[in-house]
Amino acid sequence: MFEIAVKTRFAAAHFLSGYKGPCASLHGHTWQVEVTFKGQNLDHSGMLLDFKEVKEKVRNIVDELDHVNLNDLTPFQKGGEDNPTAENLARYIYRRLKLEFSAHEPFVKITAVRVWESPDASASYLEE
Repeated sequence: MFEIAVKTRFAAAHFLSGYKGPCASLHGHTWQVEVTFKGQNLDHSGMLLDFKEVKEKVRNIVDELDHVNLNDLTPFQKGGEDNPTAENLARYIYRRLKLEFSAHEPFVKITAVRVWESPDASASYLEE
């Protein structure tokens, strides 16, 4: 089994609706995103996936999140379960990437998306 991963970052603000504490106020993070893929076989070039393709697709999604108030984006406007938490951001990015890489399934699958809101706090999303 092979696994590859790419990382990127973006800066964005958010607040947590219904949260009792300082995170209920607008604040920002430099978010880090790590995406992993796994598969059994390599292509004719000896790659699971081309890093260039993976980085480009991840960057396209992350660019939509960069330097915005995440609460203003449609997926996070409802509040509550749709708060732009690290958990919900990981799920959002995962689902977007799953669509982008559907042509590679079942040979290569997205394993997980991990989102850090600080160097020591992260959340992952994966589907079993």
